[in-house]
Amino acid sequence: MPGELAGRVREWIGEDPDPATREELAALLAAAAGGDGTAGEELADRFSGTLEFGTAGLRGAMGGGPMRMNRAVVIRAAAGLSRYVAEQGGGLVVIGYDARYLSERFARDTAAVVTGAGLRAAVLPRPLPTPVLAFAIRHLGAAAGVMVTASHNPPQDNGYKVFLGDGSQIVPPADAEIAARIAAVGALESVPRPEHGWQVLGEDVLEAYLERTASVVAPGGPREVSTVYTPLHGVGREVLETAFARAGFPLPAVVAEQADPDPDFPTVAFPNPEEPGAMDLALRDAAAVGPDVVVANDPDADRCAAAVPDPAAEGGWRMLRGDELGALLALHLVRRGAVEPGQDVFAASIVSSSLLSRIAAAAGLGYEETLTGFKWISRVPGLRYGYEEALGYCVDPDGVRDKDGVTAALLVAELAASVKREGGTLAGLLDELALAHGLHATDQLSVRVADLGLIGAAMARLRETPPQALAGLAVAAAQDLAEGVDGLPPTDGLRYRLAGPDVDSARVTVRPSGTEPKVKCYLEVVVPVPGAAALPAARARAADLLSRLKADLSKAAGF
Repeated sequence: MPGELAGRVREWIGEDPDPATREELAALLAAAAGGDGTAGEELADRFSGTLEFGTAGLRGAMGGGPMRMNRAVVIRAAAGLSRYVAEQGGGLVVIGYDARYLSERFARDTAAVVTGAGLRAAVLPRPLPTPVLAFAIRHLGAAAGVMVTASHNPPQDNGYKVFLGDGSQIVPPADAEIAARIAAVGALESVPRPEHGWQVLGEDVLEAYLERTASVVAPGGPREVSTVYTPLHGVGREVLETAFARAGFPLPAVVAEQADPDPDFPTVAFPNPEEPGAMDLALRDAAAVGPDVVVANDPDADRCAAAVPDPAAEGGWRMLRGDELGALLALHLVRRGAVEPGQDVFAASIVSSSLLSRIAAAAGLGYEETLTGFKWISRVPGLRYGYEEALGYCVDPDGVRDKDGVTAALLVAELAASVKREGGTLAGLLDELALAHGLHATDQLSVRVADLGLIGAAMARLRETPPQALAGLAVAAAQDLAEGVDGLPPTDGLRYRLAGPDVDSARVTVRPSGTEPKVKCYLEVVVPVPGAAALPAARARAADLLSRLKADLSKAAGF
């Protein structure tokens, strides 16, 4: 092992405040010095740079070293953030945390650093959903907020999500300005960290959030609905059950094996409702209970997934895609009269279905398309409702200016109860949308990589040799989102607009994931539906096109 690397490891150990990661690094160093090549490679990886602070804050695997999530990295991040907040005029920083390993420790380290910087810090009383933290920022008039969570990432990860005083996640240039201040932090011993002096908030903030959630649904509306629910071993159960009770809905039947917080997430490979197998236990219970709808949150409860009865689906239950649920909730808000034509605005990101724009136009509402992420959606002027295909829904932007899986679940319950009272089905409501606006079918090609260099190589390959056709559809326009298109800020991504027979439109968007080592390709085809009898053929045409798009895109990108 190079002596320069060994010196950096020893220097890090010397100021690491956590005995567990000190011992971990010391053991790796000793093993590498003894000729263990694997230990040397592990240290080289951990010290290959610094965990990058960006618009998603920090996120990565836990462990010792600058490329991992640990107390030393968190203390530096908190010091840089504190300096930034102080330069912006100071104020209160609210800190929340989930139930992952070390989340509470990271939260209290942050509170100590914020306090030591001469600012006020307040920590939520216990592990709570991310939307409670986002709400608390606005409710308390804070200057910034921090949520310690890795959301739906694997068990070995943790993260550090930063919000500004409007309750929205950070966007450029704030992310780069905070990152610069983090980089300027000197030795950790120079960062004051008092042992007390911050506030631990009481139940009143959670109470205010819960009081707000009840206003999402209409007073006196239908409440007769049965639900199976899973929090996927996260922190959503208690808050969601209380929100359901406050709003007048029957308590859901909770998946027992996934009911309580567990940082090991023992029943799922990835604690993300989008991932294959994550919903198996919930659908098992649904087959036994026969509810009207199945609802899931991710571990920090800022996302919401749903499954609906469908005799044509395997097992009799159909998982709704994020775009499908996004369209259904929008239609429900319109039909409930919860929008103001000419004033309210719907919004979705560039990777979400274009169906929302058609629903908005038909209702006389404004529509905005944003870059990926709620940090952009939440900033749309006049926003009434926004969603993203990755199961994120903002149904109460005045209360929570971010995605909120709890209030979204309430709206799902109200929608299911409304459809039940009218004698319809949620699957039938999707058919109505297809007849009114064309069948908008979406899918995703997601490629996880071990070598991050493969992501850049795939993007470079597509830029250098853009496809001329995909799935038999001509590439009518190829847009490099890094150049800034359609009034959007520049971002690393590519978009292809396709044209061909028997489609109204089609598009493909390719981008690196902002939170995971993945390349994600978002596919949409819009097939005309001249009448109810044409629906089966339209679905078959859409399914064939999406399948071929995946195959052709994989080949073009070199996956």
